[in-house]
Amino acid sequence: METDFETSKKETIDFKNKRTNDSQFKPTAAFVSAAWTALLIGMVSFCVGLWNADMWLSEKGYYFTLLLFGLFSVVSVQKSVRDRQEGIEVTDMYYGISWFTTLASILLLIIGLWNADMLLSEKGFYGMSFLLSLFAAVTVQKNTRDLKWIEKNEK
Repeated sequence: METDFETSKKETIDFKNKRTNDSQFKPTAAFVSAAWTALLIGMVSFCVGLWNADMWLSEKGYYFTLLLFGLFSVVSVQKSVRDRQEGIEVTDMYYGISWFTTLASILLLIIGLWNADMLLSEKGFYGMSFLLSLFAAVTVQKNTRDLKWIEKNEK
């Protein structure tokens, strides 16, 4: 009878063989550019909105910190999900913390915007630029990892 470790090891080898023999995972230059552009647009829009906002400096700091916290969290989630998919050990604690911090950053933004004294259109702007940045960060991380994988295995 196979242990979970042996089964996981076989799945990892199968995944690596599939990835090595299959070039369909290489993201196109257009997709990589679109991901980076979306990340920059989301982050710059959020920051320009903060710069021009009529709010206390502490509020601006709160929202900027949430942006950084959220970006780090989603990159961490993407990496741990991908590591698990490739058979690289990721502790359940780290995996859970990554998801928790991602959800916490989104929830804290929602709470902050809910209680903020701004127009509904401003709240929507901050929410959408925040989510655009998070989604784009995941995509940029995925593209970077795919390109490194392909570069490493082409040698």
